[in-house]
Amino acid sequence: MFGLLIPGRLVQAEVQQINETHFVFNVEDADSINHIAIFLTGQTPFPDGYGGAVYFSFPNPTGQQWILLGVIANQKPSAIFKVTNLKSATDSTNPFGQCIPHMSHMAQIGLSIETLEELSQQTPSPQAAVSTAETFVEYSRKMLENFFNFATSFTQTQAQMSPNPTETYVPLSTVQTWYANFERRLQQNPFFWRS
Repeated sequence: MFGLLIPGRLVQAEVQQINETHFVFNVEDADSINHIAIFLTGQTPFPDGYGGAVYFSFPNPTGQQWILLGVIANQKPSAIFKVTNLKSATDSTNPFGQCIPHMSHMAQIGLSIETLEELSQQTPSPQAAVSTAETFVEYSRKMLENFFNFATSFTQTQAQMSPNPTETYVPLSTVQTWYANFERRLQQNPFFWRS
């Protein structure tokens, strides 16, 4: 019923059924994956009014934790998720129980069949969303606003520098300082600009 695609690998169709409503894909060498695609194979649709919540689990020192990625349904039979930033995240809920002992380099993708109403009330991890052009436009706008605000706080009027009082100047050292600060904040938290 389900298939899993990891870029650079063959399609994985071997899914372990935990019970009537829970399924798990085991993913070896999970350290090297950045994105996953989960899909219905087309052989068996979900029952009317049902869909599947897609979860990601990556072993960590505190044990196995599950993170909601999103949903697939008959109306949306496939989805792509970014899992790069989720390998260290945790969630307190665990709908699949302890499916595997703590194993390094092994992740799991879980599917929980639930009603569409239940699925509509769940909130996927925002870090699982695949980047879009809108995200990059938003990032660029925020970056430029940050630069403008920083640079204008150091402006000097032309009257302070030369005879044309209508011009404003920004010292080059201000631009260099802004760049260093922005780069440092980006390394500490790639999503700092969203706040």
